[in-house]
Formats: sequence, C-alpha cells, structure tokens
Amino acid sequence: METIEVTALPPKNEKNTILLIGKFDGLHLGHQQLLKEASAWRQRNEEIAVFGFSEHPLWVLKGDLDYKRALSSHQDKLHLLEQAGVNRYYHINFTKEYAQITPEQFVHEHIAQLNVSRVVVGDGFRFGKGGNADANGLAQLCEELSISVSIVPHINVQHKKVSSTEVRRNVAEGRMEVVQSLLNRPFEMTGVVEKGEALGRQLGFPTLNVGEIEEYVRPKPGVYLGIVKVHAAPAAEYYYTLISAGYRPTVNGESYKVEAYLLDFSGDLYDRTITVKFLRYMRGEENFNGLDELVEQMQKDEEEAREILGLSNNEE
Repeated sequence: METIEVTALPPKNEKNTILLIGKFDGLHLGHQQLLKEASAWRQRNEEIAVFGFSEHPLWVLKGDLDYKRALSSHQDKLHLLEQAGVNRYYHINFTKEYAQITPEQFVHEHIAQLNVSRVVVGDGFRFGKGGNADANGLAQLCEELSISVSIVPHINVQHKKVSSTEVRRNVAEGRMEVVQSLLNRPFEMTGVVEKGEALGRQLGFPTLNVGEIEEYVRPKPGVYLGIVKVHAAPAAEYYYTLISAGYRPTVNGESYKVEAYLLDFSGDLYDRTITVKFLRYMRGEENFNGLDELVEQMQKDEEEAREILGLSNNEE
C-alpha cells in the first residue's frame, strides 16, 4: 500500500479513485462497513484510497486527554487497511491550522486533486472549519465536481452505535469481550520487548516488558488472559499469556506498564517485536502485603488461566 504524507494540499493523482475519509482509529465494525461499501462500488480500473488524519480532532482542538492515545498505532492502522484492500493512504497532518479549512476548500481544493469518482463516509461524518458541514453537505459540494457520495448508516450492537469512543470506553473498563465484538478481533498492542528489573524471573514468573506502546489507549489496570504473537520469519509464533497491565503497587511502581507471562515458554525475546492480544479481564490490580502474597496470587492466576484454556501444567 502506498503511503503519502500530506501537510498542505495532497499531490495530484491520476489514478481513478474511490476515497474514504476519517480517522479510522481501531478500524472497528463501522469502519469495516465503509470499506465494504467502497469495495462494492469499485470498478476494474479503480483504486481505493483513505484520507486519514494523524491526530484525533478532539485532542488537537480541545486538548481532550481521552483522545491523545489511540486504539491502533499508525503502523497497526496501515497494516489493517492494507489487509482490507486499500491501495493508498493519505496521512493528513491534522493541526489547528488545518482545522481552519472551510468545507468548500476541503472539497474544491483537496478532494479535487485526487481524481475521485466516489467518496464514502459514515452518516455521522462532519468536516470543515468548526465541523459545521455534515455528510449531506459533502454530497452537495461533491455534486458540483460530478463526484458521487455514499453515506453509510452507522452499525449498532445491542442498540448502541459502534464508534471509536465506545470501543475505547470498553478498553478503559476492561471489557475485552465487548471490545472484540466491536472490532471483530481482540484489542492488541504491538511493541518491543525491553529489559526490566527481572523481578518476575526471580519470583518464578518471567515476564516480557512491552515497550514502545505509549501511543495506545490504556486498558484498565489488572490481569488479563491473552495471546502473544512473536514476530518472526518465516512464520510468527503464538503463545497463551497472562498479561499484567498497570502500576504494580506491590513493588512501588510509578508508571503504567504492560507485562506478559507466556505459558510454557522459555527463552530470550529481548529486542523482539511482539503483539499482545487482550482476550479476557481476570481480576483487578491489587496492592499485596509482600512478595509471597503476590506469588501466591500469580499461581492462582495461572491455574485459572490453564483451566479456562484446557491446558495442563506441563502441556506444550
């Protein structure tokens, strides 16, 4: 997939294009419906492109800390879009200055550059200075350029609109089964294994310290059941895992960390890229009275995880 960085006007494009517009944070069921709509209209000689914003408008314009972090990293999003059949991604540097573009400028100066036959957006789409124009306004402006617009109705699950806001709320509350139903896949973080204090190894539970995950929304502090993907050639390796996410109060931790204890694994994965997939919240983070009490609880966590997974203690 071709990626184009855009800080002002996007470069002119000669290829016939169907264009999707949005942040596409998490690529949830609603986003997936937009991609299906684009694919349904796609002709033999057309490409699918996404006009995506670097930052969430609520973070850039209002400083809302809830939107500083994302459900998917930039690289995650590119990978998911490529898997979905997108040919080109315009990475728009969304700033307070960019937000001053009027709806007319956005359509007549930006979209007009891209040789677009059809634009696909959700019915809640808003754009232009102050977010004053909606999807119907986009259709009216695009009609002046002979560009068709598909407005896709939102997806509901249990009578609630699927949105990035709803997904991140459930991540923050630890409801990973709900998150999986909204994303059609587990919530995951991809990072690099860093050296830590090796306390887990000393306690008999060697953990992987997952670094370079600052970009992600933080799951509720606690212990989770999950899967770790170890990126490797020619094929990745997968292990069931217990995930500790939070501040580690028993050992006077101060910063939020994600650590993974791989079941039935031994070896060194320092500096390796891994993806941690969160499947199920098991219990909250606790401040134990000493390391012995912590170890006792970790043993119980492993026993419960193995029972859920149908694994014996020596199964490989």
